[in-house]
Amino acid sequence: MKKILFVAFALFFAAAGAVAQRYAIIDTRYILDKMPEYAAAQKQLDGVAAGWQKEIDTKQSALDKMYKDYEAEQVMLSEDLRKKREDQLFMKEKELRDLQRQRFGFEGDLFKKRQELVKPVQDKVYNAVQKLATQRGYDFVLDKSEGITIIFADPKLDKSDDVLKELGVK
Repeated sequence: MKKILFVAFALFFAAAGAVAQRYAIIDTRYILDKMPEYAAAQKQLDGVAAGWQKEIDTKQSALDKMYKDYEAEQVMLSEDLRKKREDQLFMKEKELRDLQRQRFGFEGDLFKKRQELVKPVQDKVYNAVQKLATQRGYDFVLDKSEGITIIFADPKLDKSDDVLKELGVK
């Protein structure tokens, strides 16, 4: 009876070990930083954002000048002219806020441009990770760069360099 029980436990633990999940850890920030396409896309994105910010700064300076001019002339203006100038200032300020929202707001032009430039590179990395995981039989691939708190990870589990090799990046 003891032998049967022992064999049953041995088979149970062997079966449990056979279905153990395999996992790997990658660092997408490390991978992306090593990819020339990502650096080029990020540089282009930064240039576009800087141009848009310069446009907004120019409009803000013009608006600030209009406010100063209005404050200086306010006492000499009639009630109708004062109201007209205040409406102009309000409209210019609204245009500036709308432009900021259009360029840098949620799902604004910067978001769309990022999707256009960076997403294909991220998709390339995702496909390489998926291919690597399938080839090596990983059940999970964790990304330590995107907010998952990993207090300790054995460096031999880090497969970031393998993903770079899959992408052809040295």
